[in-house]
Amino acid sequence: MGSPRAISEIKRDLEFFVGSKIRLKANRGRNRIIEKEGVLESIYPNIFVIKVNERKIEQRVSYTYADVLTQTVELFVYDKQDAEIRIASANQ
Repeated sequence: MGSPRAISEIKRDLEFFVGSKIRLKANRGRNRIIEKEGVLESIYPNIFVIKVNERKIEQRVSYTYADVLTQTVELFVYDKQDAEIRIASANQ
C-alpha cells in the first residue's frame, strides 16, 4: 500500500473521465453502503457531480474529492468490454 494521493491528483484523474459511465460505491456509515451507476457529469474545484437514472427518475449526487481520499467513496469506470476499472482511489 503506497502513500495517500493528493486531492489535486484525484481531481486530475476524474477530469479525464467526464461524460463516462461509472459505478459509485459510497459508505454512508452504520453498515449502509450505496452502489449506483451513472455518468460523471461535471467536476468543480471542490466537488464532482454524478447524474444517476434510477427507476426513470433522474437525480444528481455530488461528493467531494476528500470523500475519495478518505475512502468513503470508490469510483469505477467501464471500459469498452464493460469491465470495471478503478479510477479514483486514495491509494493507487
